[in-house]
Amino acid sequence: MKITDPGDFHERIRRSFAKQNAMVMLGAELTRIQQGMVEIELPFDEKLTQQHGFLHGGVISAPLETACTYAAYTVIAPEVSLLTIEFKVNLLSPGRGERFLFRGEVTKPGSTIIVADGRAYAIGDGPAKLIASMTTSMMVIRDRQDVVE
Repeated sequence: MKITDPGDFHERIRRSFAKQNAMVMLGAELTRIQQGMVEIELPFDEKLTQQHGFLHGGVISAPLETACTYAAYTVIAPEVSLLTIEFKVNLLSPGRGERFLFRGEVTKPGSTIIVADGRAYAIGDGPAKLIASMTTSMMVIRDRQDVVE
């Protein structure tokens, strides 16, 4: 797996995540950054549920896609950016827990397209429970004034 030298991706990802108003609105926190992998956590909030009281599928998808994208940021050069072009999510179990963990991992780095996979877990009294999986594709963006970090 060829990985571009990403420079100091930790600080770049922290700065970028702080600008993510959607993640702020959800109450999501960036909790782990390492080469090829990022984790985001979210506390349960009744305002983020669907009609049965489970975490809404759209709410599960947003931080999971974000974790996958930031995992990809760990393998790109500092002067380029990313935009998600596709994702598929499988909702495997109801989103029921006290907290939720979203982990994104790079599956295939590339110079034009990067693929990452994600897993979402509900955390409560017992062991963490897998509630969703995701596969994402991101396009590497170069030399666009409207897409900069």
